Amino acid sequence: MTDVTRILNAIEQGDAKATDELLPVVYEELRLLAAQKLSKESPGQTLQATALVHEAYIRLIGDTPCGWHSRGHFFAAAAEAMRRILVENARRKGRIRHGGGLQRVELGDSAAMTEEDRVADDLIALDEALARFARQDPLKADLVKLRYFAGLTIPQAAEALGISHATAERHWVYARCWLRVEVQKQRPSSR
Repeated sequence: MTDVTRILNAIEQGDAKATDELLPVVYEELRLLAAQKLSKESPGQTLQATALVHEAYIRLIGDTPCGWHSRGHFFAAAAEAMRRILVENARRKGRIRHGGGLQRVELGDSAAMTEEDRVADDLIALDEALARFARQDPLKADLVKLRYFAGLTIPQAAEALGISHATAERHWVYARCWLRVEVQKQRPSSR
């Protein structure tokens, strides 16, 4: 049993001190995952990896921590929390109150803003498609979340989900194709 699994079991048993032990053990790994996810965001991103980790951790631990069965289960939950935070951030930026109806134009850099808008729109479209996919096939949707949002490799995701490497490969190919088609359907024809 790894340290993370031991600590997660202690948290589930109600040990308040175990919550304090968890963050130092998983922090660096969560920060690397967050940095990897944020590196795919547009250059104007204001959310930092540290803030993303802290927000995800607060959501995971909160007032009522849920029972995680393993290290993989915890990191799957962390990936889901990070995904939700990134989608909420993209949606917030799209609201009129936050300038969603306006387009900032900087001298000589107008194309970069268009790219930022496209990335935010694509993230929202991916989230909506992933929600539909999760209703159709939850296991494959979980694989996508682990690969895309948690940055796990195919073998790591397969282990976390309790499926074989070959099955994970097949599910990954299918899921990517399905999501690509769904996201393309949501894009305006002008792109």
